[in-house]
Amino acid sequence: MLLSTAAKRAPSLIPPRATRPLSTLSTALQRDAPLDLHPEVQEALATNKPVVALETAVVTHGFPYPDNIKLATSLETIVRSTGAVPATVGVIRGRIKIGLHEKELARLADKDTHAAKVSRRDIAPAISLKADGGTTCSATLIFAALAGIKVFATGGLGGVHRGGENTMDVSADLNELTRCPVGLVSAGVKSILDIGRTLEYLETLGVPVITYGTTREFPAFFSRRSGFNAPWNINDPVTAARILHTQWQLGLNNGALIAVPISPEFEEAGMFIQKAVDQAVAESEANGVSRLGKEATPWLLARVGELTQGASRESNVALLQNTALVGGHIAVEYQKLLADLPASPHYAIPSTPNVETEVSLPPADLLVVGSAAVDITAKAKAESDKSLAVHSTAPGSVSLSLGGVARNIAEASHRLISARSRPSSCMLVSPIGDDAFGRLLVEETAQLGMRVDGFIKSDRRTAVCNMVLDSDGGLIGGIADMDITAALDGHSIISHIDTQKPRIVAMDGNLSPETIKNVAGHCIRNSIKVFFEPTSVIKSTVIFPAIAASLDVVSDQAPIAFTSPNILELARMLSSAEALDLTSHPAWWRVVDSLSLGPAFRMDLERLAGMNASEEDSSKGTLAFLVDEGIAQMAIKLLPFFQHLVIKCGQAGVVLVMRIPEVQTSQWAAKHSQPAQRYIIARGKSNEAVILCHFPPHRIGKLVNVTGAGDSFVGVLLANLLQFPDACHNPAKLSDVIFAAQSAAILTLQSPHAVSPMLSSI
Repeated sequence: MLLSTAAKRAPSLIPPRATRPLSTLSTALQRDAPLDLHPEVQEALATNKPVVALETAVVTHGFPYPDNIKLATSLETIVRSTGAVPATVGVIRGRIKIGLHEKELARLADKDTHAAKVSRRDIAPAISLKADGGTTCSATLIFAALAGIKVFATGGLGGVHRGGENTMDVSADLNELTRCPVGLVSAGVKSILDIGRTLEYLETLGVPVITYGTTREFPAFFSRRSGFNAPWNINDPVTAARILHTQWQLGLNNGALIAVPISPEFEEAGMFIQKAVDQAVAESEANGVSRLGKEATPWLLARVGELTQGASRESNVALLQNTALVGGHIAVEYQKLLADLPASPHYAIPSTPNVETEVSLPPADLLVVGSAAVDITAKAKAESDKSLAVHSTAPGSVSLSLGGVARNIAEASHRLISARSRPSSCMLVSPIGDDAFGRLLVEETAQLGMRVDGFIKSDRRTAVCNMVLDSDGGLIGGIADMDITAALDGHSIISHIDTQKPRIVAMDGNLSPETIKNVAGHCIRNSIKVFFEPTSVIKSTVIFPAIAASLDVVSDQAPIAFTSPNILELARMLSSAEALDLTSHPAWWRVVDSLSLGPAFRMDLERLAGMNASEEDSSKGTLAFLVDEGIAQMAIKLLPFFQHLVIKCGQAGVVLVMRIPEVQTSQWAAKHSQPAQRYIIARGKSNEAVILCHFPPHRIGKLVNVTGAGDSFVGVLLANLLQFPDACHNPAKLSDVIFAAQSAAILTLQSPHAVSPMLSSI
């Protein structure tokens, strides 16, 4: 995941209520930092939902298995109960994980993993050595601040160790609070430490210390009482949120310690545990453990557990769960403050940011060229659908999000590439205007971790698509202001191609025919594969001037490597080719003649057409449309122009029609037509083969919207074609690639977003 410095500097488009401090994250990602955001956390940050960070040192070093994983899961559940999203932080195989998948959490909980205890000083070594690690308070603070997470809930803060005035043994947690603008919600300081000197040191560092409850008495982890007072006291999450918000408003870069005492029912146990703490400390001083640095704390806590026969563990769980609950409430209230912040003239809307990169980014293997737009979506309530048909307004919801075919495709590709821990090799090339929508596109694209150095400034309006949906998410109508994309000339696109030297250039049909012709011609001359997404029935024909200009240039390959039409677009594309007389071109006849499709192919096609579209749901009908509607014939007639046609057939699945040259070098060489297995092969002259495959549809489930499903399909398909360039020659890999693309479409159909954030999980 890579961002330009322009993304790092991208100013806030709208008042701070909708922004997060992502400049540090942008810089880290720009440098290809080994950092992964869990899809749920990434979606929460992108949509301004409350997030609470949780540490994992308590998982790796605080509790035995399986108590540790049960605890971690319970803390996430408690955070969710408040309406916030948990972001459990850890290090897995040398990659920082902000939000853990279930298997990753289980990996850290397994003691056989021998996970390291990662503080600030350990971060770079642990990553470089590909280690697993549980993050301490200090490391979790760093990563929370990096991601723009405002609240971190934990158990006990580190501090000045007893005798620290002589040994200088002071936890890194304290200094980290001076440079991480995060609210640390904890049960005070571990009672094995020197609490008085810890509070004095925090005062020296300028870190606000606030008790959360009825008194100013600072809690001592297992006990509600320490004998020391904090300078400030609050008793509700709203006030805590206001403190953090005020620090943000003033640009203060330090954090705040919000000390939450353990629940009153554990007070009596706390007094008993404190005696055990005193004994354990005395023993550590006698046996030398107190001089072992970071190993001392786990030993002391384990010894206290032995002395209390497990009573301390029960209290430890209780205080952790209590801080998670309070942290969740504070995060929710903090986000409300941002959301409720009124627009003000004091927040000036700056001019369009410079989107030219000032650093050397790795070349992009994939360029996605076309429309980036702002989508304004109006969805009617269930009882209001009829009102939409009588020229009246209707109750419902209106939302604003990023859209545009090329942008959606690029985001889908980016999500899959990044999820596979590979550098972002996808660049979106699209025009934006010097207006509010243009600034929104740059800032929100950067926030997704995508590159923004492909945006091209224009003096026209940024593209906007205004859609009206019925209560089921179906498109009723709308207005698309896409003139800016159609006006984009090919010179600036070709400049990006020459700089990046991509392997694939994908173009959507929003570009003008002349621009597509110039760009496609440049790609063909430089042996770069072209992928054409038709976009709509009307725009599906804009590719043919480019094809007409290239038929005499290429010989053994079609001018365009891939296209992804639906059935209606396929029919329009063939009729356009015929109207332009391209099906009379000698190159067309040469290819069709070499395919030598005879009776055997037609017989296999008839057998395939008799199969059900879905193996699980017979209500979806059969594949008879391949013959009855001439779908297979139309695709074959287009093969001289497109090497591979990926035909989106809606509820009938996907049909792939390919020309495979030099088939003897392909894994298809050992295959023969198997209509029952949904593929047929026809070998022609010159060792070339035509292969037609059908991929059954996936189960959709609940449909939320249909606006970006096709784009998600194409984006994931492109990402896989980058990773597996020979997929079309490998039947098993090809099946995996199409399956992943179909899964992406389903996830987006089930999501309110133009591209589902869950694509990262494919």
